[in-house]
This record gives sequence, C-alpha cells and structure tokens, in this order.
Amino acid sequence: MKRKPIFAILLVLSAVLFGFAQTETATKVDNFIKSEMQKQKIPGISLAVVKDGKPLIVKGYGLANVEHQVPVKPETIFQSGSVGKQFTATAVMMLVEEGKIKLDERIGTYLGEVPEAWSGITVRHLLSHTGGMTDYPQDFDFRRDYSEQEIFKKAKEAPVAFKPGEKWQYSNLGYVTLGMLIGKVTGKFYGEFLQERIFKPLGMTTARIINEADIIPNRASGYRLVQGQVKNQNWVSPSMNTTADGSLYLTAHDMIKWDEALSRGKLLKKTSLDEMWSPIKLNDGKTHPYGFGWAVRDVNGKRVIEHGGAWQGFKAHIARYPDNNLTVIVFANLAQANQSKIANGVAEIIEPTLKPKPVVDPDPAFTAQTQELYQAVLAGTADKNRFTPELNHAMTAQHDRVAAFVKTLGPVQKFELVARTAADDATSYRFRIEHSGMTLFLAMAVNKEGKISSFALQPE
Repeated sequence: MKRKPIFAILLVLSAVLFGFAQTETATKVDNFIKSEMQKQKIPGISLAVVKDGKPLIVKGYGLANVEHQVPVKPETIFQSGSVGKQFTATAVMMLVEEGKIKLDERIGTYLGEVPEAWSGITVRHLLSHTGGMTDYPQDFDFRRDYSEQEIFKKAKEAPVAFKPGEKWQYSNLGYVTLGMLIGKVTGKFYGEFLQERIFKPLGMTTARIINEADIIPNRASGYRLVQGQVKNQNWVSPSMNTTADGSLYLTAHDMIKWDEALSRGKLLKKTSLDEMWSPIKLNDGKTHPYGFGWAVRDVNGKRVIEHGGAWQGFKAHIARYPDNNLTVIVFANLAQANQSKIANGVAEIIEPTLKPKPVVDPDPAFTAQTQELYQAVLAGTADKNRFTPELNHAMTAQHDRVAAFVKTLGPVQKFELVARTAADDATSYRFRIEHSGMTLFLAMAVNKEGKISSFALQPE
C-alpha cells in the first residue's frame, strides 16, 4: 500500500521533467529561429517538427505579408519551389506500380517524337537528373506565357550535356518533361493528377498548383533582398507557375500529412519508396547521393532524406531523419533565406546526435584551392586545362544560368570537406558550401591524370 503513493509521485515527477525538457527544447528552437531570421533578414517562417509520428512543433514566426503586417500562422500558404519535385516523382511511381509507366522505358515511348539526343533517356534518368538534360535555356523568358507545347519545344532545343546515365546534373527541364509525360499517360494535367490521387486522399486541403489570380486565404507574399532592403518578389507568367519542377502552394499542415503518408506507406509500396530514397547508380557503377526527387546523405551514420526549394521569393525545405523518427519542415518568404541551414539546425536542437562531427581534412591547402577554383568557375575565369574535355563542354553549356543563380545566394561563409574517397581511377570529394542564402554540396572527382572529371553542385 505504501508503494502506490511513491509510484504516483514518480510518475508525476517524470511528467514534470518531460514537460520541462519539451519546454526547454521549444525555447531553444524559438531562439534559434528568431536569431536566424534576424541575421538573414527573413520576414516570415513557418516551422513544423514531427517526432515519433506526432507533431512536436507547428508554429509561425514573423510576417507573411510585410505591407499589411500579417503574421505567419501554421495555416499560412507558401510556395514549394523544388520541394514539389518529390510530388511529381511520387506521381510517376504510382503510375509505375500500376504498370502504366516503366522506369527503364525510353521517354519517347510516352512523349512521342523526341530529339535524337533524347533517344536513350529513360524515365529513371529524368527522375534522378542523370539524363543529360540541362536547364531552361539562357534566352528563356519567364515572363512570357508559354503554352505547354512551346515549353516542350524549348526543352527539345536545349542541348544535352552528356550521355544518359553518365553523370548527374540537376535539371528542372527534366522534371517539367516528367509533368508532360504524366499528362500523356493519364490524359490529365499533372496538377489534376496530384489533386485527385495525392492531395485529396491525404487531406492536404490547401495544397494546390500555384494560381496568383485566385483569391486564396492565408497566402504569404514572397520577398527578396536588394542592397539589404526587403523588396517584393519578381513575378513570372501564369504558365511558369504550373510546371512539374516545383509550382505548388503548401502549408505546414499539408506537409505534416505528407510526411505521415511517407512514413506509413499510404501511397506507395516500401519497395518504391526505397528506390526513391536510394543513391542513383551511374553507368560506371558509381553512385550519386540523389534518388527520385530527394537528396540522400547521412550524418554521423544516420540517414537524411531531404530536398529544398526556391522560387518567386520563397524558400522551402523538408528534412527527414528516418533513423531518428524525426522530420523538420521549413518555409520562408525570402529568396536569400538559407532554409536548409535552419531545418538542419532545428534537427540538431531536437536530436543533438545529428550535429555533424568534424571531418579531419587531410589536405586543407587542397580544400582552399578548391574553394578558389569554385569562385573562378562562377566568375568564368577558371583554367580550362584543369578539367577533362567532356566536363569543359558540359560546364560551358550550363555555366551562365548556374553562375547567375549561385551569385544570388550571397557570399561563401563556409567551405569544408565532408567526404573523400580514393579509387583506382579517381579520387572523389564532397564539399559543403554554405552561402548566406543557401547551402550547397559540390561533388568533385579528380582522375588519375590529375584532371577534374566531375564538378556537380547539389542543393542540401
């Protein structure tokens, strides 16, 4: 009889301590978010943290609309940017499971007549950015209202950078093409397919294709920094807000439901999800840390499945840590916001074991030289003799647009080695580059002749 009161006291004490720990963690997260918002001059942030399958934090910070002083709420609608690619990839995989699409079938089978340079490109290649397709051509006018046929024509006219499966290179045009492929197979606009097969079944009631003409409650405004001052976003044509490379409206609540669907396999079989979340294998047998619409890596031996997005004055990021039963979702309404730094920073507060352990750099001088090379590549002044002829050709084809984008991210704040692997034919390096506006990874390989054979940027 005497043990019951003691047991009850212990239960109460445990509950109090657990509640205190939760409050302390929430306070640390609040302080971190507010500090980053001040440093980065971000008007507003929406944050969702899911732990062990349950929402731990769902909160808005700052302003959704600066002019009208409207605060961010969990219901505030942000733009997805390339976070939308994982929905396109899921739609494709649903059709694969239904037998309507084959991953290793050539895309011409579904799209009809395609350029000779596309003849070997498969659905798998487009999903994993390994088809050789590049990005929107330099003369592409984002303020023109193109028809889908006109966009497809532009994509077909853009030169490929390499043979399918030979390398990895991020390609928005590849995902735009996947959206058209979904349309050909289903007879529906890909956005309708997402609405009918993903958003409605999961209860993602505010998820939808971007439409700036509609009256949409709780829609945030996007912003950019110009000489340190917050300005409204640059506008694009309506058609450029409907493509499958990332043109969605989403809220923190929508993304919580999305995360639950991924965790419980509500839309896809485990085998399909495993394929989406596995590094893609290239023709030479090597892998690149990207699956289908998701970047993959590990931190201290723990898996990280994530993707960022940037579009029209908005940034988005979802980072899933399946070994820790943790997901962090971040939306921000500033083009220069470093959303991946915020998402991963929050994860480290929730789970301190996710703070990356420092990698011992065996050759700091080489890392410093690589940083100088990176800056020279962006400036267009790099010594071409340092690269293989094939890489020179690929980099020349994509340089202007990539360099222009990276320059919007602000100065490099940190450049560090995170992995080094030596093989008989080449030594591979992976560097983490923290710009003030985004964190990138640089995958670089140096062959046995001392020439750089790979130089690929990837968002965190």
